[in-house]
Amino acid sequence: MRHTHDVREEPTREATAAGETSSLEGPAHEPPPGRRSPIRIALQAMALLLVGALLGLLVFRMVESNRGRNLVAAIRAHKKPVAPDFRHQIIWPHFETWPRSLQTFSASETLSRRDLQGHPVVLNFWASWCIPCKREAPRLNASAAAHKGQVVFLGVDINDFSGDAVRFLRRHRVNYVSVHARGSATYEDYGLTGLPETYFLTARGRIVAHTIGEITSSGIEDGVAQSLGEAT
Repeated sequence: MRHTHDVREEPTREATAAGETSSLEGPAHEPPPGRRSPIRIALQAMALLLVGALLGLLVFRMVESNRGRNLVAAIRAHKKPVAPDFRHQIIWPHFETWPRSLQTFSASETLSRRDLQGHPVVLNFWASWCIPCKREAPRLNASAAAHKGQVVFLGVDINDFSGDAVRFLRRHRVNYVSVHARGSATYEDYGLTGLPETYFLTARGRIVAHTIGEITSSGIEDGVAQSLGEAT
């Protein structure tokens, strides 16, 4: 009686050699599972840092913008907020209408808002390219002369070239000091939306009136009266 059984063929020498070769060569060129390239890790880290920096900048700009808007809203609500401080270079050292106690600065110095503490202030933001600024310049000159020694008129040239600003001041024979603001900090702090804009401050540095756009002679006098009449 014939018995049957499974017959397993022996692999040939060539097949065995080929298999051993592929098993040795294949895994040698593949990175271990779960391990990332150092270059890839560095690029991902740089991308995360860039995204974080952009988000931080966006948050910062939103906070700055909101601060200016909040200031303007407080003025409209008659809350008399404190005027933000700044320090800018004097580009027009004409002190002839200023109180004598303040006529000590020179063109090489900087001036801050706090340097004017103790005096009512008319703060006018302007630029040489601004058409309404040209029209209101004679009115501001006239009011500065009328309130000579009582009220400090200060021009803040902003978003402008200082050389163009000086030519503007000379052409219009401005009789009070102007400073040149660099950067956007002061623009944002005061919530400016364009030029010109004028703020009226009490002797304690609180804002009691604000005019957006070209100001009239009566508008200047109304603001000055509020600045002089407020004790706080």
